[in-house]
Amino acid sequence: MRRKRENKYSGLRVSVQIAAAIFFNAWVKGYSKGRIYTGDLKVACVPVLNCYSCPGAWGSCPIGSMQAVLDSGKYKFSFYVTGIIMLFGLIFGRFICGFLCPFGLIQDLLYKIKIRKLRVKEKLDKLLRYLKYIILIVFVMLLPIFAVNDFGMSLPYFCKYICPAGTLGAGIPLVAMNRSLQNIVGLMFQWKITIMLTILVISMIISRPFCKYICPLGAIYSVFNRFSMFTLELDEIKCISCGNCAKKCPMDINPVKDINSVECIKCGVCKSVCPSKCIDFKISAKKIEINKKKENTQR
Repeated sequence: MRRKRENKYSGLRVSVQIAAAIFFNAWVKGYSKGRIYTGDLKVACVPVLNCYSCPGAWGSCPIGSMQAVLDSGKYKFSFYVTGIIMLFGLIFGRFICGFLCPFGLIQDLLYKIKIRKLRVKEKLDKLLRYLKYIILIVFVMLLPIFAVNDFGMSLPYFCKYICPAGTLGAGIPLVAMNRSLQNIVGLMFQWKITIMLTILVISMIISRPFCKYICPLGAIYSVFNRFSMFTLELDEIKCISCGNCAKKCPMDINPVKDINSVECIKCGVCKSVCPSKCIDFKISAKKIEINKKKENTQR
C-alpha cells in the first residue's frame, strides 16, 4: 500500500514538473525557426533557472537578469529582479526547485536509471553545500561588477562559464539549428558541454548534485526556505522514527531533525513514504488565520 502511494505521488510530481518545463518553454516557433523569442514577455522573470536564450523560453532567467544589470557598467541594484526572486522565495521557498525547475526534472529522471548509487560522505557533503553560495557571490555578483573591460562592461560569468541548464536548453538547440553558429563554436562551447555532461553523468549516481552544490538560484531560495509561506509540517506525536523519510530524501537531509531545512526542496517525497502520515504540506498564512479565529472564539 505504501509503495503504491509512493509511486502514485512520484508520477503526479513528475507530471507537474513536465507541465512546468513546457509552460516556461512554450514558444514553439523558437524550436522550428532556431531563434530566440524577443517579445514583450521577455522582460518578465520566471522563478526557475531557465535560460533566456532557450529557443522556447518566453521569459528571462532571474540569475541571467541579475547579472545583466550588474554587468551594465553602472553597478545598479535591480529591485525588480531581486523583488521577483524574494517574492517567490517568501511564498514558495525551494518548493520551486522541487516542483517547477526544468533542470531539476532532468536530474530526477537521470537518477531513476537503475545503476549503483553513491552517497557523499557527510563531512565532504557539508563542505560542498557551501559551494553554491560561493558561486552566487563570486560568479553572479562580484565578477560582473569588478571584472570589467575598458568600457566598464562585463560578462554574465555564471551563464558563460558554468550554467549546464543554459547549455542543455539553449546552447545545444541553437547550435544544432544554426549553421552559422556551428562554424564559430570553439573551446568555450566544448568547456560548457564538458561541464554539462559531467553534471548529467553524476546525476545518475548522486541525487540532485547541481541543486545541492552548484545552483546559485537554489542558494537564494534557501535563505527564504524557513520563512516561506509554503512549508512542511511534522507531527512529532505520530512520528514512529522509522527513518524512511531520511533514506528517501533526494537532498539527503533528515526531515525529522529539520523538517524545513534550508536544503529541503519541498518535493514531498518524505510525505509520500511516511507510514504514519505524520508529514504534510502547510500554508503558514492559513495556519495563522486559523489560530486567530481560535483565539477570537476563546475570548
